[in-house]
Amino acid sequence: MAIIRKQHGHFLEDFEPGAMLRHKGGKTITEGLFAIFTDFSITANPLAKSRRYAQAYGYRDLVVPPGVVMAVVFSQSVEDVSENARANLEYIDMRFGVPVCVGDTLEAETLVLGVKASSKDPTLGVVHVQTTGRNQQGEVVLTFQRKVQVWKKDVNAKLADGEAKPRDIEAALTIPPYDAKRKELAYFSSPDTYFEDFTAGDVYEHTRGRVVTTDHIMLTGILDNTSQVHCNQWMVTENPDKYVGGQLIVFGGLPFNLCLGIASADIADNALADVRYVTGKHTAPIFAGDTVFAATEIREKRDFPNRPDLGILASTLRGHKFRKKGDQVERIEIFYLELEQALKRRSHYA
Repeated sequence: MAIIRKQHGHFLEDFEPGAMLRHKGGKTITEGLFAIFTDFSITANPLAKSRRYAQAYGYRDLVVPPGVVMAVVFSQSVEDVSENARANLEYIDMRFGVPVCVGDTLEAETLVLGVKASSKDPTLGVVHVQTTGRNQQGEVVLTFQRKVQVWKKDVNAKLADGEAKPRDIEAALTIPPYDAKRKELAYFSSPDTYFEDFTAGDVYEHTRGRVVTTDHIMLTGILDNTSQVHCNQWMVTENPDKYVGGQLIVFGGLPFNLCLGIASADIADNALADVRYVTGKHTAPIFAGDTVFAATEIREKRDFPNRPDLGILASTLRGHKFRKKGDQVERIEIFYLELEQALKRRSHYA
């Protein structure tokens, strides 16, 4: 009888620039998955709340919020890219394509762009990748780059040299054409979150917050995210100094979605699509027991090409938590995201 212990996931020395990783499994967006994550993130947009509303706007079914699409596609890549990671460092140029609805199946693939050793810690380095998600028709739903800090298995192992160029992936954002009859549904969304209501420079301090409990382990598992720093308590307990905070860290896709959801009631319940996330990063970890809050700064407004009924709102979303230090309360930024969203104009929809 043999005792077999398989290695899952790649270590830093396993990555080679130019390698294409086709992630196994795929993930169908069931009504259960959809309901759990839209309720968890307190998403306010009626496209994710009302089937009647979504279909009246020309979508096949309830529309999956872009942050949930990101979490599903990202999680498909974890086993091959970041199961043996210490932390996810940065999101770059995240662009959305065709909308995702309940019942769609998403698959993902990742191109390795670069591998770099840490100048401070010989046990770590950074892997730069480009991940693309497609639906069951092969249409691009999302493409993005990310940088992730990954452990070495052999501290003396040599790393692959060189860099690969990102592929030119077209993400054809698809929004149904305008229909004036939709004015009859204006009561489904807030009357003060149309494109005309926002002014560059304004900051919205969103009043809602949501605590993250140990349910984060279950939510991460539902996404098929196998990163051990989110679920393997024994591993962390045995070597607490090696891992961030010395405890299980919450998968970044969860505060990512929470911040978007918390902001949606004030910013995005009249959005028809998220166009692009220019850059984003997790600036501090979230652990079970932390409560997530968010704020949005309006950066810019501009026209949506060939769509007089819409405008593009560019904003910066910041997530934060609070921590008491004696009699003082410290506000700690946990998340940063520059994003662009397609918002309805009151002139056409109300």
